Amino acid sequence: MATLGDVMEKMALRATPNAPHFAVQLSATRRGARLARLLTERQLDDWGVPSREAAQVVAELSANAVLHGRVPGRDFRLTLRLFPGGTLRVEVTDARGDRIPRLPDPAADEAECGRGLRIVAAYADRWGVDAGPAPAKTVWAELSPARGGW
Repeated sequence: MATLGDVMEKMALRATPNAPHFAVQLSATRRGARLARLLTERQLDDWGVPSREAAQVVAELSANAVLHGRVPGRDFRLTLRLFPGGTLRVEVTDARGDRIPRLPDPAADEAECGRGLRIVAAYADRWGVDAGPAPAKTVWAELSPARGGW
């Protein structure tokens, strides 16, 4: 079993110094979702970017990929991009392009689940969904330093 350090070492090869970028394929399991959050915290620490809000966004989007976007035998992908000016873009790509996430109806506030996208919307400046390539979809969120108090 690969350790967190092993995974980070492999992923460091994909980053470029001029455009901070991190991407990793993870198993569509609870363990994969947890690893996505841990890798985010570590990568953002390496970049000198506070990670609390971003880690929460990654946790919610990864959990959704595992719960709602899972196709047996298919992984999900986590991508982090740090733009000039400090805006962070989080992308989670899963194999269920036919299941587009939506904010739940406000009447469902008492429900036991369905709060993940509300959390994403609260932390992110903007978020959305990009289709494809088939059969996948990418759910993304952008967090700016001004909003997060970085």
